[in-house]
Amino acid sequence: MTADLASALQGAPALLVAASAVLGLVIGSFLNVVIHRLPRMMERNWRAECASLLDSGLAGAPLPHDAHAEAPAAPPDALPARYNLLVPRSSCPACAHPIRMIENVPVLSWLGLRGRCSVCKTPISLRYPVVEALTGLLFGLAAWRFGASAAGLGALCLLGALVALTFIDIDTFQLPDAITLPLLWLGILFNLGDTFVDLRSAVTGAMAGYLCLWSVYWLFKFATGKEGMGFGDFKLLAALGAWLGWKMLPFIVLTSSVVGAVAGIALMVVKRRGSQVPIPFGPYLAAAGAIALFAGDALIDRYLLLFP
Repeated sequence: MTADLASALQGAPALLVAASAVLGLVIGSFLNVVIHRLPRMMERNWRAECASLLDSGLAGAPLPHDAHAEAPAAPPDALPARYNLLVPRSSCPACAHPIRMIENVPVLSWLGLRGRCSVCKTPISLRYPVVEALTGLLFGLAAWRFGASAAGLGALCLLGALVALTFIDIDTFQLPDAITLPLLWLGILFNLGDTFVDLRSAVTGAMAGYLCLWSVYWLFKFATGKEGMGFGDFKLLAALGAWLGWKMLPFIVLTSSVVGAVAGIALMVVKRRGSQVPIPFGPYLAAAGAIALFAGDALIDRYLLLFP
């Protein structure tokens, strides 16, 4: 049945792209929940572990390995006893109005509500439809590029994770292990069948990706005494190496550096941010990874033609 469905979609590329884009809109709606809740879930776990250490008399013990980012000084907002990606039901943060199904249709509900809560009229962040539309666009492009195939399915998984990591890093300067590490292993799993690259290239890419930024981190720290990036960046590049292979790593690093430099200069000019204000690097790695997924080989070949 699955093979028949894949064959039918493969024979109707326009339908496949449209269906994938709609799926992306729905997944994007769920990613909004992940982006909002996962950092709060992580902080709750950190605080519980720290409280447990204090109670056991191990106040001097190191923080959990997931807590390399600086935790907020103020305690988090009170969360319900059961708080995860599924529970409780989404509601307006201002008036606690439960979000009805009709109010949760990706993009369309935000437009219909004119970006405001239906009860208290509190503005709803533009972030929500942006994440949904971006995920829908990327899923549609993945279907157009890879078709109904294992590579197409893998591309959807990779792109969904990159969207979530991008916005979590923008908000918190964190790239959660809960996403980066499964993403790394999933890349190796897909490449067991040479989906994107052969297994040797995937494993080498994972190791080289991690060691590349790990080396840069320590060289920068020895030279300046400061930390230039977080450990999550190492893991994200390792995951991209696992998906796309070691040969794509120079392209990803170069592209992310160029995009990051341009964005940083633009922020300094437009928002008048000083050069000492930290900028998350994860979104630029994610953007470079998406570019490499769709067109990395073609861009590298075109570049090499310029220097025969």
